[in-house]
Amino acid sequence: MAVVANQHRSHTVIDDSTTPVTVFTGFLGAGKTTAILNILKRVNPEYNIVLLKNEFGDAETDSALVRESHVQVTEMTNGCLCCVLVGQMKRALEEMKEKFHPDRIIIETSGSAFPAPIAWQIREMESSGFHLDAILTVIDCVNFCGYEDTSYTARLQAQYTDLILLNKWENISERQLDLVVDHVNDLNTDTPKVKINADTGVDPEVIFGLDTNLFSLAERESTASEVSRSHHSQEIDLIEVVRKWSGDPAQLISSADFIDLLKHLPSEDVYRVKGLVRLSDAVADEADTPAATPPAADASASGLLYIVNHAFGRYTFTPLTVNAHQHEGVLARLTVMGNGLRMYLPQVQKAIDASDDEISCHWAH
Repeated sequence: MAVVANQHRSHTVIDDSTTPVTVFTGFLGAGKTTAILNILKRVNPEYNIVLLKNEFGDAETDSALVRESHVQVTEMTNGCLCCVLVGQMKRALEEMKEKFHPDRIIIETSGSAFPAPIAWQIREMESSGFHLDAILTVIDCVNFCGYEDTSYTARLQAQYTDLILLNKWENISERQLDLVVDHVNDLNTDTPKVKINADTGVDPEVIFGLDTNLFSLAERESTASEVSRSHHSQEIDLIEVVRKWSGDPAQLISSADFIDLLKHLPSEDVYRVKGLVRLSDAVADEADTPAATPPAADASASGLLYIVNHAFGRYTFTPLTVNAHQHEGVLARLTVMGNGLRMYLPQVQKAIDASDDEISCHWAH
């Protein structure tokens, strides 16, 4: 597959010292990370793109997946770029520019982020050599019609964007896809919709160099009312599990029990399960690919450390190889997101054999 050779400069960016910034939004589990990784594969390797990721909770799962592809990534966790961490984003962008000298920065927001405050922050940094190029929204065609009704943020993400990227459309019928597009059009008729190919993603030529007019500083006052600092607590239940590993093989989490948990979590309530988990045996993805085993001196004694990524009923396991030594003391570090999670807490706790003090919960209200 040919890579894109040009430099994707934004039309209004005439100074080579200015770094264009592309912002990806989309609800939990929409497939933002996979879409970004597929785009990076199509870009000239000499075109230096770095990634700033904002993850819900502290389980840096998607960042670990990106590092497995040897992409430079900076993560911001335990908060949202559009509210709690918006001030820290400025420092992160400045540090990335100084350290990596990128041709472009991609920001991947958390699943419940409203892009306006992020856009305003970037616009305020124009004098420092940053240019807001585009805001893109990834739509999960399989599940959008379900969570659109319950998530105010998901609706805002579909309304305020330069381009809507339709993901997972191959997994539904043409009739179902028409219904999804109808729902999206009810929120945003004029914005172009582009299908993401499951294997090759979307052409960078389509998404780079858009020179967005969204969220000018002049309209900040009129739009700011859309942003609520408590939007996460209003919409999403959160269960976080942190278990340390002493090196005792008896502590290892049963692979069979953990997979059984994932298979029985209903997609209408449990949107995401992501994090690191040290399992007793090698496992395969839901698609029944051969179980991949990362290098280990004694797998039976040390277990197998995986990045687990579960979204709306589908899951993958990726052996952790990059910087694995930094996680030698991790038995489980997981974040579960959804609605009505109180009833599933006992199942999660049992499968991971976690004590009460190893679990923290934040309930929507």
